[in-house]
Amino acid sequence: MGRPRTPAPDGRPAGHPSGHPAGHPADDRPGSADEVHDAPVHDEVDRIVAAWERERPDLDVTPLTVLSRVSRLARHLDLARRGVFARHGLETWEFDVLSALRREGSPYRLSPGALLTQTLVTSGTMTNRIDRLAQRGLVARLPSPDDRRGVLVELTGLGREQVDGALADLLDEERTLLAGLPDEDRARLADLLRSVVAPFDAP
Repeated sequence: MGRPRTPAPDGRPAGHPSGHPAGHPADDRPGSADEVHDAPVHDEVDRIVAAWERERPDLDVTPLTVLSRVSRLARHLDLARRGVFARHGLETWEFDVLSALRREGSPYRLSPGALLTQTLVTSGTMTNRIDRLAQRGLVARLPSPDDRRGVLVELTGLGREQVDGALADLLDEERTLLAGLPDEDRARLADLLRSVVAPFDAP
């Protein structure tokens, strides 16, 4: 009969670093839950930044650590948006125009000029877009009560149904994209991004 093992100072059996008997399932674990949770997260931007720091040590590449991530996130968001809108029979630009009208509130009307301001396109492009949406029955042109030569663009019942459905699905998709961030981190990130974007939105 062999001698009993003397317990280690912390109470674990001597001769085994984990304190579990040989053959215990825990022996196969790569690390504790805390160790896995605390492992550093790396992404493609880390690799890009490290490569530039190696190749161009004379340059300060820290802006890439923020804006390259914003750029890559924008691509993922664009793909997600396109997928959502396609399921509702819309293109991204169609959603942009319809949502601008929807946000205006009843009776969901805006001038072409106001739509230009909100969607950041040229006058010719907006005219073409209104024509195409009107052909699909998603918007209608109405005479402006304040300008004999002016028109207003109004969201139709069909257009409202389309944009409302697409918006609900879009929000679900965007919540998925942000699922890795706790609520307080989302609020903090929104504040930081607002500080960056606000100067571009100033009149």
